[in-house]
Amino acid sequence: MIADAVTTDLLLVGGILVLLIILVFCSIAEMGLSRISRPRAASLADKGLKSGKALKRLVDEPASWVNALLLTINVSQIVQTTLWGILAGRLFGGWGVVVGVVLNVVVFFVIAEAMPKTYAVLHPQRAALMVARPTAALVAFPPLRWISNWLISLTNVFIKGKGLEQGPFVSEQELLGIVETAVEDGVVEHEERELIESIIEFGDTIAREVMVPRPDMVVIEPTSTVTQALDAALEHGYSRLPVMNTDEDDVLGLAFAKDLMGAERKGDGARPVTDFLRHVHFVPENKAVNRLMREMQAEKFHLALVADEYGAIAGLITLEDCLEELVGEIVDEHDEEDAEVQRLADGDYLIDGGIAIGDLNDLLGTRLPDEDWDTLGGFVFGTLEHVPDEGESVVHEGWRFTAAEMDGRRIRQVKVTVEHPLEVEGTEPAN
Repeated sequence: MIADAVTTDLLLVGGILVLLIILVFCSIAEMGLSRISRPRAASLADKGLKSGKALKRLVDEPASWVNALLLTINVSQIVQTTLWGILAGRLFGGWGVVVGVVLNVVVFFVIAEAMPKTYAVLHPQRAALMVARPTAALVAFPPLRWISNWLISLTNVFIKGKGLEQGPFVSEQELLGIVETAVEDGVVEHEERELIESIIEFGDTIAREVMVPRPDMVVIEPTSTVTQALDAALEHGYSRLPVMNTDEDDVLGLAFAKDLMGAERKGDGARPVTDFLRHVHFVPENKAVNRLMREMQAEKFHLALVADEYGAIAGLITLEDCLEELVGEIVDEHDEEDAEVQRLADGDYLIDGGIAIGDLNDLLGTRLPDEDWDTLGGFVFGTLEHVPDEGESVVHEGWRFTAAEMDGRRIRQVKVTVEHPLEVEGTEPAN
């Protein structure tokens, strides 16, 4: 009897140890495989490393192993805890079960959870390669696969599932927070952070936000000669100019400076510019800039006219405008560097009315709404609800915005002043 009892206890101990080893393996597999990206797995497979191909298959199809692995973990935990309780009860009686359960929690957490997962976090590549082939064999075991699929189907009876989540697992704001932390830790340089932020914001930028507005466009009248059109191109430093009837807003095409130069050299300077026009592309003002830039690359054009919802010309956009959203202002020998934001001697700011509200918010820490307006001038105009006279202003959250310079109905310059807290308190935006 004693020998049988000892044999039973040894079998229980052996079963607990085997299950503990399985749980350690599953913890490494769960954490290691989840921390390997698809490009990294493909790179390891291309290098011909052991288990590289198996790792690539698992990473490419996470649904093929996640459910089976979690089922193995759950079954092993339940059986291991049960065996531990039986062993503790046989050895120490009723109170032994309580002590055994507490001890099992400690042992299980340290050995089967914390240690293997910490190892996988510190050495994800080594851990993933180590468990790739055994995991592939485990999840290929038909009974395990059948049971896990049946349990998922049973779950879907109560809660309709949509399959394994494919992402995005991190929102844009969370990613920006990670980048900010990396800058503070010295991992990412300040310039790299600005580029990353530009790339993230690039996908949300539309043509209307970066285009040259219609009043600022340099255009050529269709009655102009080649010489007159070339003079305009050289004066403003542009290689392409739209030819349009300004009265009817009718665009005939684009005049390329190189075509005009060639005609001028041949003695055709007196010919009408309409004889040398090229096709012009039109895009809606809400077109995403990232898609527009791809189209410009694919179809090999550098300039497009932006039309509003009524078909009227709203402005023009160039490939350079798109690139500047990523890398910042590109200044060439023809550009006049007029600062958009000027700090005055009294501490106020003189700001170009055409500055984007998002850029102003970033520069000064203001919180102007950008749902209804794209520019600072548009914000002042829209808030006042009439064409302002020079000197009229609005107040918004502690900042006073004054129309400092007008050009007809357009606000050219805005003076921005920090209001005294006592003056702003309880003040509504007003004239």
